[in-house]
Amino acid sequence: MATLSTALLAGAAGAGALATAAKARTRLALSRAKHPSLAGHVRMAKRIAGQIPFYAYDEATVFAADGAPEAIAAQRRAGFERLAALYAARFPITLARTAEARQSLSDLQFTSRYRVPFQFSPLVRAKLGMGAFLERSDGPWLTDLDGNRLIDCTGSYGVNLLGHEAYKACIAEAVAEAAPLGAVLGAYHPVLLSVLPRLKALTGMEEFSFHMSGTEAVMQAVRLARYHSGRRRVVRFCGAYNGWWGDVQPGIGNPVPADHTLTLADQSERTLAVLARRRDIACVIVNPLQALHPNRGAPGDNMLIDSSRAAGVEREAYGAWLRRLAETCRRNKIVFILDEIFTGFRLAPGGAAEYFGVTPDLLTLGKTLGGGLPVGVLAGRAALMRRFREDRPADICFARGTFNAHPYVMAAMAAFLRRLKTAEVKALYQDMDRRWADRAEALNARLAAAGVPVRIAALVTIWSVLYTQPSRYNWMLQYYLRAEGLALSWVGTGRLIFSLDIDDALFEEIARRFTAACVAMQADGWWWQAPGVTNTMLRRQVLRETIRARLGR
Repeated sequence: MATLSTALLAGAAGAGALATAAKARTRLALSRAKHPSLAGHVRMAKRIAGQIPFYAYDEATVFAADGAPEAIAAQRRAGFERLAALYAARFPITLARTAEARQSLSDLQFTSRYRVPFQFSPLVRAKLGMGAFLERSDGPWLTDLDGNRLIDCTGSYGVNLLGHEAYKACIAEAVAEAAPLGAVLGAYHPVLLSVLPRLKALTGMEEFSFHMSGTEAVMQAVRLARYHSGRRRVVRFCGAYNGWWGDVQPGIGNPVPADHTLTLADQSERTLAVLARRRDIACVIVNPLQALHPNRGAPGDNMLIDSSRAAGVEREAYGAWLRRLAETCRRNKIVFILDEIFTGFRLAPGGAAEYFGVTPDLLTLGKTLGGGLPVGVLAGRAALMRRFREDRPADICFARGTFNAHPYVMAAMAAFLRRLKTAEVKALYQDMDRRWADRAEALNARLAAAGVPVRIAALVTIWSVLYTQPSRYNWMLQYYLRAEGLALSWVGTGRLIFSLDIDDALFEEIARRFTAACVAMQADGWWWQAPGVTNTMLRRQVLRETIRARLGR
């Protein structure tokens, strides 16, 4: 009996050891599938972000944070003061109204604070305010409250694909069509019956759900994936933005840990291995905009402490990755979600699914699809879109919003979808990829000829500005661009987004102004470089400053 007990205990101990070893291997595989950067380790990133203290440079340091000699610092100060005087003279009403609104508008307080690295922010905000108000648009031109005309390089954060005049027309058509019913909600306007077949033809999906934002559409996609799979975990990719909901934005910016979300490395064999083996993953969500900067967060000038920003697209390689990813998900019964809130219709009429040649299980759309009005759309296969079980009537997956399928929004969407079929819009899509690649190459050639350390990386009409030599001051370029009459979004040169109505003549003007801004910035000494300096040295300098500030020194 004692021998049997001993054997049983030994067997149990051995089984326990095997289980522990298997669990350790699983955890190790997961850890290795994460990108080694902080963007791949969101919990660590949150901890570190919570320990970074605020500190600001005084006026003497602002212009020589990189150790520039006195003459260069004086040159930069003169350029800064000249810009400040120009802004004060050119934008007085717009800046005054922005300052007034900022007192009560928390969104504006946030964006104005995070345009540049925080060490420089107090002086820049005080002297080089960015106006937040516009009065009208005329094609790709914007007019502020002071009557200044600027060329729109913001793309309205992705909404403006066809051009402002197209969306004005869509909204006007929507108002005319929906006005007899008005804001009667809950029931549907019959215009919906023209929207559904067009969406089916464009996406290849069977069923649709309408929401008021892209974040809502993503939330419903993840919820349905969990409902049908019976699994809880969500996989997102390092650096990707899929809306501000906590489960898909689990790092800095989300105050609550997302315990069921895994952030894995993009374009990684180790990631595919994890997806092939685990049985607790409900869905994988992909934002194809990451093709421009895999495993890196959305670029913004507020993070430009050096020149290590990188971007570039290898279309075939990224398409091959997405197809392998989708196949791995399907073999393991993981729902593959393509988040095209931003890229939908911007890369091709069929979006990134068409551009990269991949078929998702669920697809989220938004931005430009609303014809200028707010919208989020979830599209998918019928089996995944079902929110109830025939055999269990109390087992449902609820999602419904008061403003979903709003009559005016549906009518504007119908107007947008009709426009996609016109000869005029089809011409805009004709050779679109090549046309915008040629424009990026032409601008890069112009910048190289001017001898400035700036280059462009492009994903069709979505561009990032890159810097080719180490510098602490690249973020200043957004202010020189504004002085040349180019309007950028609050992330500055991190993302330029163009509308398709920009013709060759206007693009030539954009390229001229862009180059002039770079030349002026270089002339003011901002790209002076100490001999032998590297991006690593600049990052270490900022790290030392941060540690001293944390220690109260």
